Amino acid sequence: MTNSTKNITAMANAVRALAMDAVQQANSGHPGAPMGMADMAVALWSRHLRHSPANPQWADRDRFVLSNGHASMLIYAVLHLSGYELSIDDLKAFRQMHSKTPGHPEVGITPGVETTTGPLGQGITNAVGFALAEKLLAAEFNRDGHAIVNHHTYAFLGDGCLMEGISHEAAALAGAWKLNKLVALYDDNGISIDGQVAPWFVDDTPKRFEAYGWNVVGPVDGHDVDAVDGAIEKAKLSTDKPTLIVCKTAIGKGSPNRANTSKAHGEPLGGDEIKLTREAIGWSHDAFVIPEEVYADWNAKADGEVLEADWNKRFAAYQAAFPELASEFTRRMAGELPANFAEIAVQAVASAHDKTETVASRKASQIALEFFTAALPEMLGGSADLTGSNLTNTKSTPAFRVDDEGAVALTDGKPGRHINYGVREFGMAAIMNGVALHGGYIPYAGTFLTFSDYSRNAIRMAALMKQRVIHVFTHDSIGLGEDGPTHQSVEHAASLRLIPGLDVWRPADTAETAVAWTIALANKNRPSALLLSRQNLPYAPKTDADVITQGAYVLAEPAEVGLKKKPVAVIIATGSEVQLALHAQAELAKRKVPVRVVSMPSNTVFDRQSVEYKKSVLPAKLPRIAIEAGVTDGWWKYGVDAVIGLDTYGESAPAGVLFKHFGFTPENVVATVLKVLSKKK
Repeated sequence: MTNSTKNITAMANAVRALAMDAVQQANSGHPGAPMGMADMAVALWSRHLRHSPANPQWADRDRFVLSNGHASMLIYAVLHLSGYELSIDDLKAFRQMHSKTPGHPEVGITPGVETTTGPLGQGITNAVGFALAEKLLAAEFNRDGHAIVNHHTYAFLGDGCLMEGISHEAAALAGAWKLNKLVALYDDNGISIDGQVAPWFVDDTPKRFEAYGWNVVGPVDGHDVDAVDGAIEKAKLSTDKPTLIVCKTAIGKGSPNRANTSKAHGEPLGGDEIKLTREAIGWSHDAFVIPEEVYADWNAKADGEVLEADWNKRFAAYQAAFPELASEFTRRMAGELPANFAEIAVQAVASAHDKTETVASRKASQIALEFFTAALPEMLGGSADLTGSNLTNTKSTPAFRVDDEGAVALTDGKPGRHINYGVREFGMAAIMNGVALHGGYIPYAGTFLTFSDYSRNAIRMAALMKQRVIHVFTHDSIGLGEDGPTHQSVEHAASLRLIPGLDVWRPADTAETAVAWTIALANKNRPSALLLSRQNLPYAPKTDADVITQGAYVLAEPAEVGLKKKPVAVIIATGSEVQLALHAQAELAKRKVPVRVVSMPSNTVFDRQSVEYKKSVLPAKLPRIAIEAGVTDGWWKYGVDAVIGLDTYGESAPAGVLFKHFGFTPENVVATVLKVLSKKK
């Protein structure tokens, strides 16, 4: 069916009706934004978006991101109408337990949803990550006459997204990277929960985006499908800039008494107002009833199958011409590691295991990365302006750059794989989420651990979405010294461990660091955070590096320090404090007090082990003393009798002075162990 024969008014009103009906039935939700953006959706989804409802994972589909995720009924309505596996009963179950239509869009729950949105500003930032991945993959895999990666990323966003600081970080990077296949449609309705935004949102948004290096189209009438259509056509002509389309709309469009008011934002319209709205827009159908002709106008299955079949044909030609590249592309888009990853990991860990020199765990991380980045071309690194401190760059990862025309600079025929994110921790984290969601790359990037607070909500979103994103957090404690308490991480390790689904590693040496990287890379459905030291840490001899994969293991029994006795206590330590535990063990041995030292590089991994294994490492009858240069609260769950920690902020002084001042000395550990044992008698 051609666009000219489609009833675009009925198509938009179907979205409005489904939005207000579903919100009313749930007695909860946000009808205003879907009603206001309905015409924008018709223009994009029926005239431009290249997608295949029968295969939501088609590799070269356009990506659509609803950044203002509270408008979730917009995407649910459009997905249902377009032919995705989302029934009318699913829409009736909006916001109900275990439904496919949760309150905000969730990737992995609803077919066709590309990312989980709701925390404003992160969706558009994810979209920057999608567009970055597309640009890099195209530069790496496309060949003359074979454009197998050639799609756009579209995002809807609202005033709230643009108020959030992360939108500045993301938009600036999108302009710097010249992501010309990124098109953002701004729902400029001037209303938020508190009412008219004019008193507190006075940005000149078009000029702001022009300053970032974006192409700005509009303002256009967001309720004129042809006008929005034309704006998107202009956006697609851009060769060196992302595009912002400013769409002037009325929130709650069609509602006689709620349109253009904050009352339309986050509550049901009510039965009487819905009746009036139906009359106003000429929609005479009952709740959740869509005429067959409207379904026919919206249905994208046939067109999607044609688009996908054409791409499959072109990919077959590509595969015939470049079989190795085609195989590599397929593997990477599936998120599978190379077949020889186990051997690569063994080599990386063995190299670290053999090392006896004293290095900071951030340097140990770089040693491991040299192996992994050379073997895994999908690893995409970066840093928030701290590359020389985080050590996330390797010989295999030259810097990502684009030229004045927007083309990706190539080194040996490949794009750079280390990204300078600038001082934009939150933006960096959310962009990495978008890269991971797009597929083709495993993103990792670094900053100081204390700045993980800036990234925190995006880290949480990675865990919620079960994405393989790796955060490298260096300068993990008071061990960074003179920079003082503003930069010294105290509560951050404990705080990150509270995020469900996030693996947190605080390795003690080169071997533990290499294993941490191995596990992080192998975890296809889980993000990881590696907490690494600035100060040098000696290698802790161990007979078997495989036990590190359990998250905690027995590092040293009393026999290691000359006592042929069973341990009477267990010292548990992480990171830089493992050496402190070993020194204390040796001092206690001089007093004929046998203790076991347990290294716990990842309590999140250890907590998933069997009860039997946990008991073998931490016997129930033995007193336990934990050591970590951070807050003590998280350690009590292990049944410890004492924690040598830091329930205050640090100070500005050399690291050695600080550790002594705060009691991180062998003498204090010995005294603490003896005190615990005396109380047990």
